Amino acid sequence: MTTRLLLLADTHVPKRAKDLPAVVWAAVDEVDLVVHAGDWVDVASLDALEARAAGLVGVAGNNDHGVLRERLPEFATVTVEGLRFRVVHETGQSTGREARCEAAYPDLDVLVFGHSHIPWDTTTPRGLRLLNPGSPTDRRRQPFCTYMTAVVEDGALVSVDLHQIARSTGGPA
Repeated sequence: MTTRLLLLADTHVPKRAKDLPAVVWAAVDEVDLVVHAGDWVDVASLDALEARAAGLVGVAGNNDHGVLRERLPEFATVTVEGLRFRVVHETGQSTGREARCEAAYPDLDVLVFGHSHIPWDTTTPRGLRLLNPGSPTDRRRQPFCTYMTAVVEDGALVSVDLHQIARSTGGPA
C-alpha cells in the first residue's frame, strides 16, 4: 500500500499571501493526506483545505485564534500504514531539538512541526524523523518558500521531498 502526503505549515493566509500558491493546490489534489502544522491565520484556509483534500490532519499554531483554536487541537496524532505521526506547531530552538524531541516523543516514528519557516529534515539516533516543511507563503530569511511531500509505502517512510516555490507560481518575493 502507498500513501502520499503533503506537509504544510505557516501558511499565514491572508496575511502573507492572498491564497496558497497554485503548485500547493495542485499538490493537494495529488495526495492522500494533507498534514498542516499550524499558523493558518484564517479559518477560510482550513475550510478550503477540508473541502478539497482527500484527508486532512491539522493543528493550531501560535498565530491561530478564535474559531481556529476551537476547531484545531494543539497536537494531533495519526497512524499512516503503521507509522506513528505527531503534528505540533512548535518544538523550541533548533539547538538540541533532536534530543529534546526524542525524549518527548519516545513512541513516534515521525514528528511534523512548523513555526520557524525554516525547512528541517533530520533523524534522531533512535530513528525519530523530524520534518518541518517551511512555509509556502512566507520565506522569511530563507531563499525560497517551501513545502514537503512524502510517501509512506508498506509501513515505511520511503521518500521526503522539499519543494521550493518559484516566485512565478505564486510565492511571494
